[in-house]
Amino acid sequence: MVRALILGPLQSSALAQTYTVKKGDTLFRIAKAHGMSVRELKELNGLTSDLIHPGQVLRLTEKEPPAKTRFLQEGLAVWYGPGFHGRRTASGERYDMHALTAAHPSLPFGTRVRVTNLKNGKSVVVRINDRGPFGGRYIIDLSYAAAKTIGALSATRVRVEVVEEE
Repeated sequence: MVRALILGPLQSSALAQTYTVKKGDTLFRIAKAHGMSVRELKELNGLTSDLIHPGQVLRLTEKEPPAKTRFLQEGLAVWYGPGFHGRRTASGERYDMHALTAAHPSLPFGTRVRVTNLKNGKSVVVRINDRGPFGGRYIIDLSYAAAKTIGALSATRVRVEVVEEE
């Protein structure tokens, strides 16, 4: 069974923060407590005067930046080697079975992914430079060197996670 999961925006401290005004609060005190200037606090909240009232909600940070999605996939990995060694890959470079590379059906060329053998916990970072595997049963074709590094010289359950995109 092949499972692919693209995790949407992850909850983090990058979310816009707010503060609810309490009786006796001033813009100066609120700004100082949150490392801002009064001018920044007023601009962020569209305030034209220094008047605030209890219960009023003030934004303390800009809107959150668009969150990156995280690509995770679990399934079977296989390796390819001697029969393809030296031949051109889909990216145009020559395949080197002794390099830490892999083929994936859809990830962009140059993307670095961490492939973890779910049986023994060993992992390796490989660069996508080819297309495949084709046929639906497998999720990634590892170079011989990559498969050997994680102990996956036969079809093995792995987790693939993007660590860096080109």
